[in-house]
Amino acid sequence: MPDLAFECLDVRPEQYGTSPTLLFRLQIAETTAASIHAIALRVQIRIEPQRRRYDAHESELLASLFGDPSRFGDTLKPMQFAAVSVMVPSFTGSIEVDVPVPCSYDLEVATGKYFHALADGVVPMVMLFSGTVFAKNGDKFWVSQVPWHQEANYRLPIAVWRELMDTYFPNQAWVRVHRETIDALLRFKAEHALPTWDAAFAALLAKAKEATG
Repeated sequence: MPDLAFECLDVRPEQYGTSPTLLFRLQIAETTAASIHAIALRVQIRIEPQRRRYDAHESELLASLFGDPSRFGDTLKPMQFAAVSVMVPSFTGSIEVDVPVPCSYDLEVATGKYFHALADGVVPMVMLFSGTVFAKNGDKFWVSQVPWHQEANYRLPIAVWRELMDTYFPNQAWVRVHRETIDALLRFKAEHALPTWDAAFAALLAKAKEATG
């Protein structure tokens, strides 16, 4: 039976994709000298927010996810980031492959809120592996499963996430609203001759600040 070991070497933004995508560079080693014909690999990636510290500004922005910072000891739980599949080609010994992971900057999505709140540092992640291994030893072929205990830890730099989002949405963020809200904002922009959405939001915030004194 093949004996596999997984390690995440690096993560980089996909520069020319149609949507934001991170490329996780994965090294797979086989330690019994078996010839691996292919691996139909499934990768589940989880964020482990409990494994890092947060400053006051980050904690304030994370309140919508985890509640008051005084409760972080109970509320910081692992979050699903992605579940993707990749075909690993034939190899003997070890191989490196890219695992493409599509990403969303939608601030209605928990992971989008989480990344947006972080100023710097790293995001602790764990990669869990499963799938089917097609191997050959001499004139014998066999099929086996990737054991569920296989995993790899990685600390994703926030700088990489910022680079990814700045590549596709420079200095922007996405917020999902109802069509009726968009219609009302369009009317507000027209009534006040505001040229951009930013100007409309700034004007509304200013009005709200005046109203609250």
